[in-house]
Amino acid sequence: MNKSILFLIFSLLSFFLQAQKLRYGNPSEVQMDSTFIHTKVDSILTDAIHKKAFPGVQVLVAKKHKIIFHKAYGYHTYDSLQKVQLNDIYDLASVTKIIGPLPAIMKLYDEGKIDINAPFSNYWKPWKSRTNKKDLSFKEILAHQAGLVPYIVFLSDVLQKNKKPKTRFVKSESSNRFTSQAFDGIYIKDRFKNKMYRIINRSKVSEIKKYKYSGLSFLLYPKMISDISGTNYTEYLQQNFYQPLTASTLGFTPKKKAFNNAIVPTEVDSFWRKSLTKDWVHDENAALMGGISGNAGLFGSAMDLAKIMQMYCNYGYYDMKQYISERTLKEFTKVQFPNNGNRRGLGFDKPLIGNDTLPINKAYPAPEVSPKSFGHSGFTGTFVWADPEHELVFIFLSNRVYPNRSHRNIYNLNIRPKVQQVFYQAMNKSK
Repeated sequence: MNKSILFLIFSLLSFFLQAQKLRYGNPSEVQMDSTFIHTKVDSILTDAIHKKAFPGVQVLVAKKHKIIFHKAYGYHTYDSLQKVQLNDIYDLASVTKIIGPLPAIMKLYDEGKIDINAPFSNYWKPWKSRTNKKDLSFKEILAHQAGLVPYIVFLSDVLQKNKKPKTRFVKSESSNRFTSQAFDGIYIKDRFKNKMYRIINRSKVSEIKKYKYSGLSFLLYPKMISDISGTNYTEYLQQNFYQPLTASTLGFTPKKKAFNNAIVPTEVDSFWRKSLTKDWVHDENAALMGGISGNAGLFGSAMDLAKIMQMYCNYGYYDMKQYISERTLKEFTKVQFPNNGNRRGLGFDKPLIGNDTLPINKAYPAPEVSPKSFGHSGFTGTFVWADPEHELVFIFLSNRVYPNRSHRNIYNLNIRPKVQQVFYQAMNKSK
């Protein structure tokens, strides 16, 4: 074989390998209007910061594996001391649900270790003896169709009426029975997690089967995943997803790790922690589980989130590796119960039913996203979305709960759908 043919084969192989990984490019390379994008996004986000939707934000967008927009705005806090950087790490809040337990569940489903049509009680044995839960299918629970209670405030079980901690559950220093750390100087009794499980097991279930968002089951998934896989939950995620994806910032309890990246603060908690919540999880229920949960607790950078969302967008494939089968991704990302108005996939959020007919102020997310698209939002101001039909990945990271969770202009001004919409409009501009 002559050298020219070898060179051609090598060049084609190199191109193919590069095309499977995220890399930086220009909007014009994917027929998108760069000037339009920057002008519109700059305007929306500068106005949002001015109106205190959040002190700072960053947006990353990839089209056809090319990162065509990655830009930071504002500061970590309103004192304007520390600018947002592109490698900053954020508390992902409920985005954890689709980046933490969900890939593990999908892999276990691929391996035949989980049947989503079977009762969830097959995998969470205490529910076998609960009349209102024993027959709930895994599918119903993942699609928020099971009628579970939306949320339980477990913090009320560790605080007295005067808001001081109950010393039988909370200590200021670690010990043999208090190794689970929720925050600086806050250690939770290790067996308190079992109390949380018991309360969930005894919780009510609605007889009406319709869409009702519930995060309760996500508190159970880490133990379930560990039990089924025989591997610790966090180790399972690192070994099977984060490490091979080279997503080094994705993980739990960042305070215990030596990151060079800055961690963006969330809320000034005047109720429980009496301090700025920064490198410990913001969500109280996840905190009471030692910061490692399935409902919240995951931290990460925009780039590392983009890698796993690009893998999802490719239906399980990224950088020459099939992480989850295409069949499984397509099943989990489709609407499961469309006939009764439930837009959800399995774990994944989906566009509102009829979203493409709605104006931007009523749509979720942008009206232009395809019906095949999916993602999730987070309470702290985070949002991730993948659209396989348009080959588009959208990452939005902010700390809208700073200085407190009463700041709701991210919702009032509909910031995230508006920014997302710009990139779909930019496609049309180039036509």
